[in-house]
Amino acid sequence: MTDQDQGIVPKAAERAAHSPASSLAPMIDPMASAAPVDSTAPVPDIRRTVASTDTPRARSIEATILTALAMLYSLYLAREFLIPIAFALLLNFLLSPLVRRLLRWGIKPPLSAAFVVVLLIGAVAEGIYQLAGPAQRWALTAPQSFARAEQKLRTIIRPVQQVTKNVERAADAVSAQNGAAPVVVQAGPSVSSRLFGTTQRIAAGLLEIFILLYFLLAGGDLFLQKLIKVLPHFSDKVKAVEIARATEAAVSAYLSTAFLVNIVEGAVVAFVLWLLGMPNVMLWGTLVFCFEFVPYLGALAAVIVFTVAGLTTFTEVPRALLIPGSFLTINLLQANLVTPMLLGHRLTLNPVAIFIGLSFFFWIWGVPGAFLAVPLLASFKIFCDHIESLAAIGEFLGQRDEEERRATARLSMIYRRPA
Repeated sequence: MTDQDQGIVPKAAERAAHSPASSLAPMIDPMASAAPVDSTAPVPDIRRTVASTDTPRARSIEATILTALAMLYSLYLAREFLIPIAFALLLNFLLSPLVRRLLRWGIKPPLSAAFVVVLLIGAVAEGIYQLAGPAQRWALTAPQSFARAEQKLRTIIRPVQQVTKNVERAADAVSAQNGAAPVVVQAGPSVSSRLFGTTQRIAAGLLEIFILLYFLLAGGDLFLQKLIKVLPHFSDKVKAVEIARATEAAVSAYLSTAFLVNIVEGAVVAFVLWLLGMPNVMLWGTLVFCFEFVPYLGALAAVIVFTVAGLTTFTEVPRALLIPGSFLTINLLQANLVTPMLLGHRLTLNPVAIFIGLSFFFWIWGVPGAFLAVPLLASFKIFCDHIESLAAIGEFLGQRDEEERRATARLSMIYRRPA
């Protein structure tokens, strides 16, 4: 530092000390000193930095991230529009083989589609009509049922209640010392309306699903034919047909098998609960049928519901716990023996992918997303398996076969072998 600089620094410090403080003025330490730049250090090349950020790979990564975020926000914001379309497409995959079989018998697709949709609407309406009474009675008695169940389990939840009361007392004491004003809490929507929506929304969604399903079934392979017509290359046409047929076969096999298995499981559970003396067994069997379409979380929700129902029906706790225990036994037999034997490897998704996909679709679409998660994941995996650039994603979604397991074991033994 030169003599001139040594004279300037104290003057600057004196001016900074006597000058008024400003939010725009930078905070400078006048006594700080910087180390000189190493003469041997390389000079930064701004042109190389700009060129590296302007490469096709960098642009591709940025475009991929932006596209993924845009799709995520679009799926969330357009959920009321997309959920009925997704249900209609899945039902189209399930019912298209039936329409094609009726076509072989000489029935045109518009007539067969109308027959199938009317039959489906009749079945749904009859089921809702038969279950409306028991469901309404159970919903009216649900608060008292929860109170009785809480009394029976008071010995278990008493420590938790004591901790909650202590926390509330501490919070009230702190609020009183600080003189905080009382907080007015506005009542929000109920849990059922948050999960399933209002009755008008459900009715409008069902109407949209049935109308779109009719047009999809009546049109047959119209959209696939249009897609093949507009694709420029023959290989792309063949790939589009393969993806469409594989998706329809996999989703149809999964939905039809799950539909039949869930019906049988619901009937078995209803029969066992009838033997145990439970009322409204048709309601519980229907709940099992619906819950089983949601992997993992559906069984957990059914266990909770049956635990509460058992505790509110029977006075003896061991007999009440037989209700969720019997369902859990039937569910484990179905999940580990019946379903793998029927489905085989037609839906080769690993459990981690299923759980993450289930959590993702439940997060963005709620309860309808949980029902759609597995079929949508299966469709996405088939799409990835037929696209070379997305084959790695399809591989991560799939299960590990025995050949892959043995190859991994051999590689681990080779690397553990001493040199």
